[in-house]
Amino acid sequence: MYVSGETGEPSVETTSIIEDIVRQQVIEILRNCTELAARRGSRSITINDLIFQIRDDAPKVSRLRTFLSWKDVRKNVKDSDDKGGDADLGAGEDPVGGVVAGGPVDDSAKKNKKAKVGLPWEPASFFSVEVPEREDEEDEEEEEMNHITLQRLRKADERTKAMTKEEYVTWSEYRQASFTYRKGKRFREWAGFGIVTDSKPSDDIVDILGFLTFEMVQTLTEEALKIKENEDLYRERTGENAGKKRKAPGGGGLFDPPGEGRTPVEPRHIQEAFRRLQQRPKKYRAMLNGTRLQQRTTLRLI
Repeated sequence: MYVSGETGEPSVETTSIIEDIVRQQVIEILRNCTELAARRGSRSITINDLIFQIRDDAPKVSRLRTFLSWKDVRKNVKDSDDKGGDADLGAGEDPVGGVVAGGPVDDSAKKNKKAKVGLPWEPASFFSVEVPEREDEEDEEEEEMNHITLQRLRKADERTKAMTKEEYVTWSEYRQASFTYRKGKRFREWAGFGIVTDSKPSDDIVDILGFLTFEMVQTLTEEALKIKENEDLYRERTGENAGKKRKAPGGGGLFDPPGEGRTPVEPRHIQEAFRRLQQRPKKYRAMLNGTRLQQRTTLRLI
């Protein structure tokens, strides 16, 4: 939450609500994946089952593909017997921020970076002959992913611009927060593996869920901050005249001292953010053509 723009110390009730929402989302993902696996006669869920849940969010799928590509690069570098294979990319670094050193490893890294994770529902997978990609061909999904990534980096730059050295060190540590890193066993129990699904998750599945849970917290926090900011602006506008009447003569105006520091988001802001993120787009409602929704309203994934 701190990395996503939250500056204050949130209450335990606030973080508990976010954790409950994220856990609910993960359980819904695993339930849907289990249903997909059962349709093809399998008890084990796969990476494709997970990615299929977010298929409508093209930029997120593209970021996830990049994440998996760089994870493969790290694995190959770690397993390499070459001298350049000792390069450590770091487990907590951004997936697109790693640097690979060494002669033969460079070529391997470039190859792994360019290789895309194939998805069975994409048109390219319908044909037996794979069309080679042009180097100068621009990928719309990748362009959108890069645009969102640059926006987040720009926001991160604005947040850290006025930080002291100690504050920036803390921010950098918090940036590596994860539901899964070095907590694999606890996460499996928390997510409901063995209860929601009988499938034993692979390391890739756990890593993907860790990627998605981080995005969920970030999305919830950013939406809650927007709600709180609008609420604070409304209070300032409506209470401005009353506040001036209470001030002593000669006080107030442009050169007033700054007010109290920004307060953290409250549980009601998180609840309202979740409610807004659950709203169905107009396009989805129009496609129903007057038909009734199913008895169990599906949870919309953040």
